[in-house]
Amino acid sequence: MSRRLPLIALALFLPLWLAASYEVRYALMEDAQWVGACVEQAQVWQCQARSVLGLLIHFRVIAWTALGLALLAQVVPAGAGWRVAVLALVFGIPALVLYSASIAVFAVVLAGLRLVRPFRG
Repeated sequence: MSRRLPLIALALFLPLWLAASYEVRYALMEDAQWVGACVEQAQVWQCQARSVLGLLIHFRVIAWTALGLALLAQVVPAGAGWRVAVLALVFGIPALVLYSASIAVFAVVLAGLRLVRPFRG
């Protein structure tokens, strides 16, 4: 397996993940049709997902998770640290898009710095 394959996969995955995060923001969280529909039918799964996601955003769970993982990635050695940094980006990108940018920006920067750090050993 090529050493560049994980980088290529990550370079393809992250823009798609960013687009999916924006889709969730604009199609589910900010769309006026869901506000009215969720008032009338709160038991619909989309309304339940919107409610849970709203709580996660309000309490900044996604952003703090991303920051914790990014900090952990700084101390975990070699390939495991790289994988933890990718996981921090998986949480950090939606946190940036979903109204928690003040915390998530640090997580994304720290995870990015960990991804470009060369392996030692």
